[in-house]
Amino acid sequence: MGDFNLALVIVAIVVCVIVFISSIYLLVNYQHPDDANQAYFPKFVVVFGLSVAMISILMLPADVANRHACRHAIYNGACNLTLPMKDLWLAIYIVDAILVFFVIPFAMFFYEGDQDKTLGKRIKSALLWVVTTAVVCALVLGILYGVIGKVDFSVRHLSSATSTFPTSWQFSNTQPCIGNTARQCSAFTANPASEKTWTMRTTFPEYVVALATIVGSVLFTIFGGVGIACLPLGLITAFIRRPKAVITRSQYIKEATELGKKARELKKAADGLHQEERSGAKGRKWRKNVKAVEKELLQLEEDVNLLEEMYPQGEQAETAWAFTVLGYLAKFILGILGLIVSIAWVAHIIIYLLVDPPLSPFLNEVFIKLDDVWGLLGTAAFAFFCFYLLLAVIAGAMMLGLKLVFITIHPMKWGATLMNSFLFNVGLILLCSISVIQFCATAFGYYAQATAAQEIFGHTLQSLRGIKYLYKYNVFQIGFVILAGLTFLYYIAFGWRRKKPSGRFQLST
Repeated sequence: MGDFNLALVIVAIVVCVIVFISSIYLLVNYQHPDDANQAYFPKFVVVFGLSVAMISILMLPADVANRHACRHAIYNGACNLTLPMKDLWLAIYIVDAILVFFVIPFAMFFYEGDQDKTLGKRIKSALLWVVTTAVVCALVLGILYGVIGKVDFSVRHLSSATSTFPTSWQFSNTQPCIGNTARQCSAFTANPASEKTWTMRTTFPEYVVALATIVGSVLFTIFGGVGIACLPLGLITAFIRRPKAVITRSQYIKEATELGKKARELKKAADGLHQEERSGAKGRKWRKNVKAVEKELLQLEEDVNLLEEMYPQGEQAETAWAFTVLGYLAKFILGILGLIVSIAWVAHIIIYLLVDPPLSPFLNEVFIKLDDVWGLLGTAAFAFFCFYLLLAVIAGAMMLGLKLVFITIHPMKWGATLMNSFLFNVGLILLCSISVIQFCATAFGYYAQATAAQEIFGHTLQSLRGIKYLYKYNVFQIGFVILAGLTFLYYIAFGWRRKKPSGRFQLST
């Protein structure tokens, strides 16, 4: 037992180191050249935030492994020698909430501040926004916790008469209890009026985690429901719309000239918007124009990349074209595999969560059987399904960001991601990671039973006053499945078509 616990601690330390190195690797390879050797505070926040997000996802499989550490114990108190997972959960999610609602907004305000201002003024402006947000959040949390920060557990009061201690034990389906007259136990014969509501006040950290989970669940339902379908279908449609052959040099010159004209128009429009921003004219029309410029810029970058793929240049042109073909083939294969995982997720939600009683444990049983094959195989598959949901959230946010005016576009591109986009996506991942864990703890409740995560996100969260009805009636799960179905129909109807060039861009001022 002690050896198992020591091994679990060592694995946890090694995983944390690997996660930290992976976060630095992502930052170095995704950052924009303009941010090289500067913006160190936002970079620290990005690395720390990514590490917290990945560790929080991996903590649920660790929670399951921690539960297994004392499953076969032969002495009392063996579970007290395992990792204190409940304290770790609360600590990681309090840090998560502080990062999402305070640290990341401060870093974004500081990074996006007017570069002409002094360092002190930029810090003062960012602190002003964050302090105002902190005061409002503290007041709202304090009032809500004081008024409705309680959990209501449904309990049943049972009572029965005494019976003579038997000399022999004879239990069967017709006689499950002691006594030769009563054929049913008190739990079966209890009056419905014996069900009572047991009310107790939850702890403040658990209440903060619960409210953060609700906010994240709304975003997770929208972005995750859309992303679970668009993530694999986007890869498949990219393969279908791939360039079939290399174009001629004359075609390349013609297309490049048109793209150059569009780039000059976009630069002129962006300069005009910058002048309006300096003059203080930042109204609804200005934000709409900024959104239009961002969409046109992303489309221009996509067209430039596609043109470079269709006409590779240099001494290794044939090799570049071969890698292009192989890249689209890899997208198709990953899209098919992702589609299988997405269908399995949606089917599991319907079979295990929406149907009462569940038709089958489905993926829960798959993970258990994989654990029987090899101890960590089921845990690894479990972690993969959790990570896939996070990827779906990011894919859904990117898709809706291109479609809806009120969502700001923050694309993540290899070697071309600015720190504000990095911070936004890290905040989104952190906020939705809480909901992903809660969702997985519920969806895989049979596999993750008796864990600290299920105690926090299952019993407490689903019994919290004013919130429990969202989980009682499966509001988030139903919304997730509906949005996934609508997105699938959208791709069937419109997703296969390539967008036509929008022509000359004109700024409507």
